[in-house]
Amino acid sequence: MAVQQISPIYLQHQLLENPDAFFLLDVREPFEFQIAAINNSVLIPMNQITGRIQELTKDQPIVVICHHGMRSDNVAYYLDQQGFSQIYNLTGGIHAWANTCDAEMALY
Repeated sequence: MAVQQISPIYLQHQLLENPDAFFLLDVREPFEFQIAAINNSVLIPMNQITGRIQELTKDQPIVVICHHGMRSDNVAYYLDQQGFSQIYNLTGGIHAWANTCDAEMALY
C-alpha cells in the first residue's frame, strides 16, 4: 500500500460528514501545535513516532499533518512501512488548511 495524498478541502468535507472518519495525527512540535491545530487532532511530534507507535491503530484511516507537508510525508511513509494500511498525507499541511479551510487559523 502506498501513502495517499489528501487535500485540505476534501478532508474538511469528509470530517463534516463524519468527524470520526480519520484519526488526525499532527507530527509538528508542541509550540507549532499551540499556534494552529485542526480540531480533534492528536499531537505526536515526528521525533516521538517510533516510541509511541503503539498509540496508533493499524487499520484506522490516519491523516498525517505537519506545517507544509514534508515531515508528515516522511512519517506517513514510515507508518506505511510499519504495516499501517490507510495512511494519508495532508497536502500542503496546516498552512494549506489555514489558507483554504479556516480563515481564522493563525499562519506562521
